[in-house]
Amino acid sequence: MALQIEVLVDDAAWREITEDCEALAQEAATIALAGAGLEPDENPDQSIEISVLLTDDARIAALNQDFRGKAAATNVLSWPAFDLSPAAEGEAPPRPEALGAGPPVFLGDIALARETVLTESAAQGKTAAHHTTHLIAHAVLHLLGYDHETDADARLMEGIETAALLRAGLPDPYMERTGAEMTMATDRNG
Repeated sequence: MALQIEVLVDDAAWREITEDCEALAQEAATIALAGAGLEPDENPDQSIEISVLLTDDARIAALNQDFRGKAAATNVLSWPAFDLSPAAEGEAPPRPEALGAGPPVFLGDIALARETVLTESAAQGKTAAHHTTHLIAHAVLHLLGYDHETDADARLMEGIETAALLRAGLPDPYMERTGAEMTMATDRNG
């Protein structure tokens, strides 16, 4: 499967986290897709497209207000192109039906807020690049229909994230939670 990532760096300070934002986004999306059972070499005729906006807290707060009615910055937002809700709580969502030979399948959009990512990564004792990789992988799973609205769904999604990131040699994002717990875990958004 070919993966096409379009990255828009709206806040140039993202280049301080990683000079190659495009490669980081590509790696993170690949990690998430593999974790969800969509291996890159599984079907070379399939092609998936995802767009990623790397922006600042002010822009994320505006997007969060516009799309979720929450007037605050958050770490990551995602807008799936398909409703891939699972049949039952705690179950994996169905694969996008459009996957197959032919034109690329657009899964959706992702946006991340640099200041929030930096604050969270510092509070969690992680590098900003590792935290960004986790958040993009998390958002890609949202595009694939995973969520964390219930405990069963959260266990499934967090298990996939953890296993996929560990396979890629990255730390378990849920291993240590400090007093400033991850926004995803406490706010159940993203």
